[in-house]
Amino acid sequence: MLKKLLITLGSVLMLAAAGTGLWLWQGLKTLEQPVPLAEPLLLDVPSGTPFNRLAVMLEQQGVVERSLWLKLYGRLNPRMSRIKAGEYELAPGMTVLGLIGAMVRGDVKHWSIQFIEGWTFKDMRAALARAERLRKTTTDWTDEQVMAALGAAGEHPEGRFFPDTYLFTSADSDLDLLRRAYTRMESVLAEEWANRKDGLPYETPYEALIMASIVERETGVPEERDEVAGVFVRRLQKGMRLQTDPTVIYGMGEKYRGRIGARDLRTYTPYNTYRIPGLPPTPIALPGREAIHAALHPDDGDSLYFVARGDGTHKFSRTLAEHQKAVREYQLNRREDYRSSPAPVDAPGKDEETGP
Repeated sequence: MLKKLLITLGSVLMLAAAGTGLWLWQGLKTLEQPVPLAEPLLLDVPSGTPFNRLAVMLEQQGVVERSLWLKLYGRLNPRMSRIKAGEYELAPGMTVLGLIGAMVRGDVKHWSIQFIEGWTFKDMRAALARAERLRKTTTDWTDEQVMAALGAAGEHPEGRFFPDTYLFTSADSDLDLLRRAYTRMESVLAEEWANRKDGLPYETPYEALIMASIVERETGVPEERDEVAGVFVRRLQKGMRLQTDPTVIYGMGEKYRGRIGARDLRTYTPYNTYRIPGLPPTPIALPGREAIHAALHPDDGDSLYFVARGDGTHKFSRTLAEHQKAVREYQLNRREDYRSSPAPVDAPGKDEETGP
């Protein structure tokens, strides 16, 4: 009788263990199934969040049906319970275990922001202010305060940041991105300066950066950058004024309303290259690597003038007579300000910049 009782009890315990095992297996198996989502779900894991608390959070978000299974998984896999703080994205088709793996690795959600070639520092700061998910620390700072925080006190910010697409997380700040862009420009400029062409009229890498910013603003056609840079370099070498519209526009600041005329060309500013010799005091925009390379590897031609054709490209000329002919062909029929301008007609510039 005792033997039968023990056998029966053993059988019951075995069945109970098997049932429990099946129950646990089925519960844990749900963690390997894709979470039914119609669109990505962002999950913010605060610093110091315990794994069990994360399991409850995921249940509240509807990611797991029961937090019990995730808690058991954490107990059975201690290494997989060492999650890192941050913002994570649960994409459609992703499993709970896939999400946990991302949290253990620290594969936080990245956002992106793009700084465009030819932008001003003001444009760049406006883009940072608009960026969602980015911590704002410099919004109320002056440009001088920003540069001081970057370890560049006293430096003018224009042109000192490399235009590119930058990734960031919700833990990053606008100052972090500014520092990365500043450091990147320092690196690119140093690299290009080290491999510069001989005989250039620059004493410092900063002067090359100023020229690169002018080249960036003068043409959006990649094939023209070297030739545009060549014109400006030769004008510097010959003691000619650059006479380029983008510098005038930059010097006008908020007064610029889409066109420049005779009065603007006569008005003195430190950036009016119709009035000042040599380069302006600072860059006028964010130059990309290609523009920096062009400024340091200008074309070897002999053109000294160029004028916009009206289709985004330019007509380059060797002599003033050739240039005057090109101006008559491409611009004088469309630009009243050229007729009335006291400035010499050898002024290179983009029709897009100066208006009709």
